[in-house]
Amino acid sequence: MAALGGARRRSLLLLLLGLPSSSYSRPSCVSHTGLIHSAAAIFVVKDANGTACIMANFSAAFTASYDTRSGPKNVTFDLPSNAAVLNSSSCGKEGASDPVLAIAFGRGHELTLNFTRNATRYSVRLMSFIYNLSDTQIFPNASSKDIKTVESATDIRADINKKYRCVSNNQIHMHNVTVTLHDATIQAYLANSSFSKEETRCEQDGPFPTTAPPPPPHPSPSPTPESPSVYKYNVSGTNGTCLLASMGLQLNITYKKKDNTTVTRVLSINPNKTTAGGSCSPQLVTLELRSESVPLLAFQFGMNTSTSRYFLQGIQLNMTLPDARDPTFKAANNSLRALQATVGNSYKCNAEERVQVTEAFSVNIFKVWVQAFQVQGDKFGSVEECQLDENSMLIPIAVGGALAGLVLIVLIAYLIGRKRSHAGYQTI
Repeated sequence: MAALGGARRRSLLLLLLGLPSSSYSRPSCVSHTGLIHSAAAIFVVKDANGTACIMANFSAAFTASYDTRSGPKNVTFDLPSNAAVLNSSSCGKEGASDPVLAIAFGRGHELTLNFTRNATRYSVRLMSFIYNLSDTQIFPNASSKDIKTVESATDIRADINKKYRCVSNNQIHMHNVTVTLHDATIQAYLANSSFSKEETRCEQDGPFPTTAPPPPPHPSPSPTPESPSVYKYNVSGTNGTCLLASMGLQLNITYKKKDNTTVTRVLSINPNKTTAGGSCSPQLVTLELRSESVPLLAFQFGMNTSTSRYFLQGIQLNMTLPDARDPTFKAANNSLRALQATVGNSYKCNAEERVQVTEAFSVNIFKVWVQAFQVQGDKFGSVEECQLDENSMLIPIAVGGALAGLVLIVLIAYLIGRKRSHAGYQTI
């Protein structure tokens, strides 16, 4: 493993100019104002035989917000020329681990690129950044001295045996840190221990049309599958069953594809390919569903002790969308108020219910019958019907009442007409 940075090139340039290397003073890598591009550096990862498997040449700037005793503060700093490849970098092993490029600089800061591939493309699946708030040169007056970690998926991807090339700025947002790569050339799974001549350009470099096409008025919906299968789930703890749930589940996920079009994918949960688990606590019950396509779908039920009512409090989804610009899809909401009933009773709804979790994610629940917390004898308690079912029952009652009223009006009109008809034939 080796790192070839601007320091070597700078020394060579100074030597050619006839200047001693000691006459050069490296500027501070911290900037508290604007974003200044640092010199690009080359990072190389080699295997045990000395063959390069990853090469990367880019400059990077970091913008981070952190807390000080006087309040929040923003700082911008560059990846310095003396940044080095860590020994934790790896070429990976086929079917066991993926290639990793880990770059260290300063007092405990580390930028890591985790690669993955399929039959035709490779990508930086995840970028993570570890930073040390005790580094007073970069984080002066920080109120904490902790080591923080942030991470995010990226749009860095290229065809196999081609280098990724992006002259434009490419920003990767990771919570309170933004990493800006500039003039980047990156390639993993190298075939000849060097950058390929062919390249895949990033979207930021264009080319762009002279006039942008109008955005679609609505996301393109995927074909709606049939209603999902209804299945009975249960969660048990040390004190017995804490959750019974019979329901069919369907996920609605809106996202941007790689071609920048917005689509809505509808996915039904198949109980036969799903494992169920969960946990019980006095005021929180969790049902966790896992499958190959959906690594985690969790439902959390909470309880209001003052009103003795339970409700669906939170839903969490973690899954991968292979055709999305950002393949890692995560959504969560812990402030829901759905499927409410009195503790000891069950909640039932034959009508389809839609729970909006986030702007991009909702769940359709079919024929739900659920009871959380006090479940006696593994059986549902007294039923509390949902408002949708009550409304659906009112409709036939109202229609029947209207028809009965109409028949009564017709009958009265008939009798009145008949009486007048007899009055016209009285004997004179």
